[in-house]
Amino acid sequence: MGRIVRTISADASVVCSAIDGTDIVAEIERIHKTSAVVTAALGRLALGTSLIGFGLKDKDDSVTVKINGGGPIGGLCAVSDSMGNVKAYCDENIVELPLKPNGKLDVGGAVGVDGTITVIKDLGLKEPYVGQTELVSGEIAEDITNYFAVSEQTPTVCALGVLVNTDLTVKKAGGFILQLLPFAPESCIEVIEKNIAAMPSVTTMMELGLSAEDIAMKALDGLEPNVLDDFEVAYRCNCSREKTEKILFSLSKEDIESLAEDEITEVKCHFCDKVYHFTRDEIIALKERK
Repeated sequence: MGRIVRTISADASVVCSAIDGTDIVAEIERIHKTSAVVTAALGRLALGTSLIGFGLKDKDDSVTVKINGGGPIGGLCAVSDSMGNVKAYCDENIVELPLKPNGKLDVGGAVGVDGTITVIKDLGLKEPYVGQTELVSGEIAEDITNYFAVSEQTPTVCALGVLVNTDLTVKKAGGFILQLLPFAPESCIEVIEKNIAAMPSVTTMMELGLSAEDIAMKALDGLEPNVLDDFEVAYRCNCSREKTEKILFSLSKEDIESLAEDEITEVKCHFCDKVYHFTRDEIIALKERK
């Protein structure tokens, strides 16, 4: 299980949510059998999306974040509910790139920068809210920071990190999102800037033994922060045979007739790789209900 902690400054002008998502990213690697740089990229996106989802108000709200930067990894997608439970997938699970000069995985090179980040919030309204901005680095955290600044006009700091072992297992993975409310005083902003500048990378802090709460409190140091929420989160796919059947039923009658030509129709979930099988008779029954 992962853990998300949300803290708030004493004057309620700054909120910071932090996540220890090591188990979540380990599950991504287990399900999708990703190479190191893909684990890092998809893991960062999943954790960032989890933190965004955790900020939604109602229990049935959800958020989908999609990135396509034109890099070899192709498109990436992550979906989170309002409790921060998340699922994710990408087009290419295996990408091999040289390390960057500093010895780090080249996430930006895998994702690319020639494209967009799209945030879709399903808030129970007639139409979902959709925001989109150009990518600035392909490193995920910077792109999320820029998205909030440009699309939602919310001053935001996002930091995400995934540390992968040489055997491709996940050693540490976490991150935080800090956001300032419109009435945040200038003195508060100065404290935040000083704190962020002094903080090591997320994975370095986690290797030093800092918890999600420690990281969130460190980001708000000097602002008398308090813990608002503390929840367990997980990699969670809510696919089911019933939902898959509904998707098949939504196809055109012609497409369903085409599927009925096969003895078995196999449908695989992008997020968890679970496979659902439908017999020819079951497909024909769907066609007859159209």
